[in-house]
Amino acid sequence: MYLDVVHLRAFYDLPLGRLLRSLIGAPIRKMWPDLKGQSLLGIGYAGPFMRPYLGKVDRAIAAMPAPQGAVHWPREREASACTLVDDADLPFPDLSFDRVMLVHALDHCSDPEAVLREAWRVLAPGGRLIAVVPNRSGLWAQSELSPFGYGRPYSGRQLKELMKTCQFNVLDDKVALFMPPSRARFILRGARTWEGIGSRLFPAFGGVLIMEAEKVVFQSLPANGKKSRFRILRPVFIPEGVATGLKPVRAVRDGRKAPLF
Repeated sequence: MYLDVVHLRAFYDLPLGRLLRSLIGAPIRKMWPDLKGQSLLGIGYAGPFMRPYLGKVDRAIAAMPAPQGAVHWPREREASACTLVDDADLPFPDLSFDRVMLVHALDHCSDPEAVLREAWRVLAPGGRLIAVVPNRSGLWAQSELSPFGYGRPYSGRQLKELMKTCQFNVLDDKVALFMPPSRARFILRGARTWEGIGSRLFPAFGGVLIMEAEKVVFQSLPANGKKSRFRILRPVFIPEGVATGLKPVRAVRDGRKAPLF
């Protein structure tokens, strides 16, 4: 179940929310250092992590699911780039975006496969996607201190299998958020230290998984690039009484003659 958008916005305005936006945003920016001239779609509540790309991408749209609600985004612009959507039926044409970012989406939606298949549909061939979800092995999935403590956590293997099922090829995966879930000032001040130590010594226990995947487009081709010599014939029903020169075909069933069709 999606969290209310008012609560999500309020969280990312808090000192803890701003810190999480920075810690999680760092590996995202390493995966996607430059999106100049590309189109970007955010699904869920991805606005805080799309912000670094504003003014650089050709187009950025924040698609917020109806059960969550929507708010004006980005705040500093008079024209909103946010739209309220059905996450399993996005109101965009096929192949309309180069990149898709999912945050607070796969962990809160009722049908993750449907959301990913819609993301696949609107991505251009070779388009890329980043998904941010709570890590099942991490402490943040067990705490209600942040939005990552609600909804459905994933293991790395589960997320990879989900991507594969929905025709995405995983390119990279990172783990972030190694600091304990706390608002204590001394914990917040040492957040960068926690990230450095945790990523080296306890990489499986980070709070969130960040996975980059590429849209895979399958195309069936004849063997050896040659056209097949065989034709596939479709059966056609010919009613009795039509002058064909042939008698209607009958089959024997239980000792009686019966129509084949």
